[in-house]
Amino acid sequence: MELGNHNHAAATLVTFCLLFSFTFSHASSFYPELNPIKPRHSRLLRSAVQRETPTSQLSEIWSPLENQGWKPVESRNKPTLPEKSEGYIQVFLDGGLNQQRMGICDAVAVAKILNATLVIPYLELNPVWRDSSSFMDIFDVDHFIDVLKDDISIVKELPEEYSWSTREYYAIAVRDTRIKNSPVHASANWYLENVLPVLQSFGIAAISPFSHRLSFDNLPMDIQHLRCKVNFQALEFVPHIRTLGDALINRLRSPQGSAGEIGSNYLQEVTDGGDSKNAGKFVVLHLRFDKDMAAHSACDFGGGKAEKFALAKYRQVIWQGRLLNSQFTDEELRSQGRCPMTPEEVGLLLAALGFDNSTRLYLASHKVYGGEARISTLKQLFPLMEDKKSLASSYERFQIKGKASLLAALDYYVGLHSDIFISASPGNMHNAVVGHRTYLNLKTIRPNLVLMGQLFLNKTMEWSEFEHAVVEGHQNRQGQLRLRKPKQSIYTYPAPDCMCQA
Repeated sequence: MELGNHNHAAATLVTFCLLFSFTFSHASSFYPELNPIKPRHSRLLRSAVQRETPTSQLSEIWSPLENQGWKPVESRNKPTLPEKSEGYIQVFLDGGLNQQRMGICDAVAVAKILNATLVIPYLELNPVWRDSSSFMDIFDVDHFIDVLKDDISIVKELPEEYSWSTREYYAIAVRDTRIKNSPVHASANWYLENVLPVLQSFGIAAISPFSHRLSFDNLPMDIQHLRCKVNFQALEFVPHIRTLGDALINRLRSPQGSAGEIGSNYLQEVTDGGDSKNAGKFVVLHLRFDKDMAAHSACDFGGGKAEKFALAKYRQVIWQGRLLNSQFTDEELRSQGRCPMTPEEVGLLLAALGFDNSTRLYLASHKVYGGEARISTLKQLFPLMEDKKSLASSYERFQIKGKASLLAALDYYVGLHSDIFISASPGNMHNAVVGHRTYLNLKTIRPNLVLMGQLFLNKTMEWSEFEHAVVEGHQNRQGQLRLRKPKQSIYTYPAPDCMCQA
């Protein structure tokens, strides 16, 4: 499908979704069951609120990971640039921030395979978030080029003779310089056989689409090492995102006032407060519980008949009934770990693991399905919960308002530098941050969704039994290194490609 047709279809779908979203957002006036949302696990919740965590359990849960005997790999051979570039490689990347991040890493690898010059990747307008942020808006482009200067040639824009090669140029007609049939997880040989001839004939090749277009297996080790170098060293966020991230981290570790009292000079604040010896610890929770995910799962989240009807309608609009999960009952889905955990359930998991009500919790999330009504039980368990809105001043929020990619970058940065990171459900953000924290040997809790689903189905379980089962079921899910298996992502499982045994 041509880019123009694809975007027309996407725009039509977005318009339809927005109309339905408006209807659904007003459903509470027709269906009072939607608001408020009653706790589904009130028995456990009452016990969790009254819990007293032993000091020994608190000490253990906050202790950092021990050295696991692995370290980031260091290339023994100094990289070299080819004597002559075969031409320019352009890639057009769709998806959200973390999908684009992986595409950037793959683009560098493909440029290396082809001995080509990489043009800074073009980030497509996200049809859902309507965010037009470019590579240079999100990532430090000069740092990117400098780190990779000995590996590949990179240019910020095409020279004048190729200035015609734009997204608009490829949207209106079939072009000889566009590669649109690259298979998912293509081999290095595929690029040599199909893209290199285009480069040699025209001096340029534009690859679109390019998400997930390079294999994770059977590649030369220097190419794998290069992908790691891009992901973990070359891709740094722009300075103002890093500075704002440091300010939020400082406020989490050393809370001093409300966001309304915070001034615009957060650079000075970070400088003044960064060396505090009494800085506290905090957890980042990536709560992936949006409407798309709730609907796609086909699970029951306790919102009553109105919620079931609304999610079923939304499912039909978006996926036209093509969902395997719809064939199973809620009980079957939960026992198989196919249901995303609600904020209430994530809160009960954290409480059972030993986090008490003095825990500083940062909520990394775009929108939570059900809004405040659904988050209220999580706040009841963790009253010191914060997010971007509560921590940042109005001036700081204004700098990134409406920029979904920058908001995601800020959450990524804070999540990477937290004492503990937990993602409620798998996804691109989960995969990217978990992989990065594995590379740095940082504690990261991976919920056992099968276990949790089965525990939550038991409505008569006492807190002590629930707590014991949760602790036992997560002993080996707190950052212990897992070696990558065939077909798995190098960005989620960085060992052994990006790491070596010390």
